[in-house]
Amino acid sequence: MIKRILSLLLALLIAMPQVYSASTSVKTLKEQKSKAEQKVANTSKKLKEAQREAKKSLSELNVITAEIKEQRKAISKLNGEISRLRREENVLIRKIELAEKDLTNKKNDYAKSMQSLYRKNSGYDIFIFLFSANSFTQTLRRARYLKEFSAWRKNQAQEIMRQQEELERKRKELQKLQAEKNKTVQQRTAETNRLKTKEEKQKTVVTKAKKNEKALLKELERQKAQAAELNRQIEKLIAEEARKSAKANTSNPSAKSDTYSGYKMTKEEQVLAANFAQNKGKLPMPLSGRYMIVGHYGKQQHSELKYVEVNNSGIVIKTEPGTSARSIFDGEVTRIFVLPGYNSSVIVRHGNYLTIYSNLKEVYVKTGDKVKTRQAIGKIYSDPEDNNSTLLHFQIWKETTKLNPELWLGE
Repeated sequence: MIKRILSLLLALLIAMPQVYSASTSVKTLKEQKSKAEQKVANTSKKLKEAQREAKKSLSELNVITAEIKEQRKAISKLNGEISRLRREENVLIRKIELAEKDLTNKKNDYAKSMQSLYRKNSGYDIFIFLFSANSFTQTLRRARYLKEFSAWRKNQAQEIMRQQEELERKRKELQKLQAEKNKTVQQRTAETNRLKTKEEKQKTVVTKAKKNEKALLKELERQKAQAAELNRQIEKLIAEEARKSAKANTSNPSAKSDTYSGYKMTKEEQVLAANFAQNKGKLPMPLSGRYMIVGHYGKQQHSELKYVEVNNSGIVIKTEPGTSARSIFDGEVTRIFVLPGYNSSVIVRHGNYLTIYSNLKEVYVKTGDKVKTRQAIGKIYSDPEDNNSTLLHFQIWKETTKLNPELWLGE
């Protein structure tokens, strides 16, 4: 019995280190797993943060680049205004110089005439001058001469007075012109200083963006994929509407389409489309208030990031938070849909023309609604991860062809 107990105790002593070792291994594995999970979480967090920073940098760079472009346009306009004012100033100075010279000559001639008159023709001398004539006819001629001379003298005095007043008016006009020119020069100096500040800021953002090039390129790829999906969705909806219109108008000979497989318009829609086309270059902006176009139509190489190329199907307009998108022409809401990266989008049909308003937070209209020019159709989304950046993505299509909105919109 005692031997059996001793054997059991011995077996337990031998097994204890192994149990302890196994327990330690499990604990170590759990710790390693926890660390690995934490590392993955940290890496994921860093990647997301890098992605957010890349998005902010790209957005900020687009805005600054657009601002610099506008600033340069403003400076160029001011330079033109200053040149015009300087030309006008030089012309006016020359006119004043000529007027002063002419006035001086008139004053001198008038003074000489008056001196001659008073020296030779006192009241008594004039009397003798009249009655010393050889005949009555000569007397009349001399009287007419004195009368004409008196009238000339009066006219000369009046002309001198008029020229003096005109000269004074020109001098005041010159002072006003010079004040305007000086003010414009000051504006140009202020705009130039603002431009330098923006260019310095642009350099800082570019340097920051280049350090985060991988994340920036990934963000660009994501945006390109979202834009491609938006275009696919629009094309799909246009094709669907074309099929429906073709089916609905099979027995309507007045229905018309610009393309073989395009949307068949009713007579009312044909008139609407013609009116839309006639307003090219005069259509209102698709939003009210302050704005700036930060993304232009078509394929462009970024001016600062040479490895960045963008291809916009429309334009991107930056505005103030809380701004609403508005219809640029009378039409009908035909589609409302949601896509990642663009939030809600609204398509308004104007005959065989379509306008697309994307990145809306709220939509005020519904499918089938008739809308009027400048009618609000939805509130534009403000991105809290991008300093509340408020961007409207706007497109114009004719049938299945994309158009450059900047050629259709007025100032």
